[in-house]
Amino acid sequence: MTARRALELGPRYLLLALALVLFLFPIYWMAVLSLDAPQTPFGLPPKLWPDWEFNNFASAWKAVPWGRYFLNTVFIAAMYTLLVCATSVLAGYAFASMSFPGKALIFACVLGMYMVPQEVTLVPNYVILAKLTWLNSFQAQIVPLGASIFGIFLMRQFFLTLPKDLWEAAQLDGVGHLRFLLLIGLPLARPALVTVALFHLVAAWNSFLWPLIVTSDDSVRPIQVGLSSFAAADSTQPVLLAAGAVMTTLPILVLFLVAQKQLVGGIAATGIRG
Repeated sequence: MTARRALELGPRYLLLALALVLFLFPIYWMAVLSLDAPQTPFGLPPKLWPDWEFNNFASAWKAVPWGRYFLNTVFIAAMYTLLVCATSVLAGYAFASMSFPGKALIFACVLGMYMVPQEVTLVPNYVILAKLTWLNSFQAQIVPLGASIFGIFLMRQFFLTLPKDLWEAAQLDGVGHLRFLLLIGLPLARPALVTVALFHLVAAWNSFLWPLIVTSDDSVRPIQVGLSSFAAADSTQPVLLAAGAVMTTLPILVLFLVAQKQLVGGIAATGIRG
């Protein structure tokens, strides 16, 4: 690398390094705090090296029903992700490849809904669930959020990149839209579909406000609400709370590290540019 090139790239690398520290330090501090001795004072400046007290995790696990929270979250996240993927594929394909009256207007309305804050829909959705007697249930945390504007848009963008020749050749063989989607479109859409699934799996895992509103029983509550209840307890020590936060965060961090290549590849496959 020439000196001129180093001078050009140096500030960029420095800025990236600073951003990396800003993003990773809270996670590192949380991990250090989770391994501190129970009576360690909590404050600033933060402690940068742990005491390796792994018993904190066992103590935190016994304090609340983490096992139930984990199982609930896995079930909710899996069902929610499957539902979002199904609706995103069907709607995205329809907007990209099918002709029907008012398609442009309907798609514009769908995109317009993206500008509506989630808080605006909380009360109407809650009233609907109350009328259906769905409060304090798994379906209350899955069905109302089962269509994603982001997922529909991403899948539409991918299906727009498919060559028209594929559909024309399929028509000659007597293949309709549904068979074309299942046999040709979906296999080709795998990168984009994986991206939609990962985004919404993470969203479901981190969901807090809506489950807090529509549930009151630990038997159906997800892990983020459980962590909040643990934090609200007067007897909860900071080190145990940090241990609970680590247990809550670790699965989704591992998932991201394993699937980041597919995530980037899926976004690139749709033709979306940042």
